[in-house]
Amino acid sequence: MPKTLNKPKATDWERVKREAAQDAVIPHTASDDPYNPNDTDAVAAYWQQASIKRGRGRPVAAVKRPTLNMRVDDDVLEAFKATGQGWQTRINAALREALSHGLTKV
Repeated sequence: MPKTLNKPKATDWERVKREAAQDAVIPHTASDDPYNPNDTDAVAAYWQQASIKRGRGRPVAAVKRPTLNMRVDDDVLEAFKATGQGWQTRINAALREALSHGLTKV
């Protein structure tokens, strides 16, 4: 029998506001973690040297491309999607290839 998790359905914002208003000390053990979240100087120093790392997703493009909505046959779309991540880039490359062969007229 699979183990079920009792995950909350949504954030309990009332509890978050109530706990924030109490401004309670955050439990901290120096042996577990040298960073003390209750030390304002340590918090300021941490955020001073912190850097933002990009997560998953498409990398920032040098040239902004317009968004396009177009209709294609289902089998064509599925064939490109089946090639994995980057399928939209491959569609763009296929269209560019067609342009380079003068296939702009139907």
